Amino acid sequence: MPTEAQIQSAYALAKERYAALGVDTDAALTALEKVAISLHCWQGDDVGGFENPGGELTGGIAATGNYPGKARTADELRRDLDVVYGLLPGSHRLNLHAIYLESDKKVDRNAIEPQHFSGWLDWAKAGGHGLDFNPTCFSHPLAADGFTLSHRDPAIRQFWIEHCIASRKIGEYFGKELGTPAVTNIWIPDGYKDTPADRTAPRRLLIEALDTVLAEKLSHNLDAVEPKLFGIGSESYVTGSMEFYTGYAVSRKVLLTLDSGHFHPTETIADKISSILLYLDEILLHVSRGVRWDSD
Repeated sequence: MPTEAQIQSAYALAKERYAALGVDTDAALTALEKVAISLHCWQGDDVGGFENPGGELTGGIAATGNYPGKARTADELRRDLDVVYGLLPGSHRLNLHAIYLESDKKVDRNAIEPQHFSGWLDWAKAGGHGLDFNPTCFSHPLAADGFTLSHRDPAIRQFWIEHCIASRKIGEYFGKELGTPAVTNIWIPDGYKDTPADRTAPRRLLIEALDTVLAEKLSHNLDAVEPKLFGIGSESYVTGSMEFYTGYAVSRKVLLTLDSGHFHPTETIADKISSILLYLDEILLHVSRGVRWDSD
């Protein structure tokens, strides 16, 4: 590992080279220090969460980590995160999924409340971290057939609408308590493995569901919707495609999430970013390592 002196010496050389090009590296680092990165909590335990320890991961997602010593409890995960943040310059955020709740009894997804995340809020306050939030629309019996917000069964669709509404309320609570808006990002796994005859009906249902979810305006929460090219089990059709969510985000004035690993293996998101920002003031960017697929 490089010593402090070696790092300072290397930086001095780089600073001189950049200065010759008119770049003030000290000013660049000062600006960078104000940028908060939202680290995704699920990297710490292979998307297991604490709702149903040992439960099956579904939704077209595969985790191949299985590393020794991964966090088994929320306290263990928070301690691991403390180590990570201690190694990162600046003050950063945590991106939290709904299945990382803490409760001594069973709480279904449509009944989650801020109290189930009080441990995370206390930890964030103590460490000076912001919190972002995500509804978890996978790894649940009512998502077993691959559909949630665009499900043809109105009762199942309503369950997921209620879950997403509850998630927004939790995001709002985080934003209010921490003094920094929470981003509540909606990603759903909905799609077909084979080519469907009707590609429109699920998207009409999704529009209606999202409009219901987002009907109430919240002052401490930023809403985002996230497209994906395909998933395991939804290779031929994804309801929430890039085309669908681009139109939805622009028409409803919500954030569009661009995940660099959610598109074709040879496709970059540079053109997407530069184009979308002509229509939206802000986007949510997920930086993942897209190696053949969503390898974040």
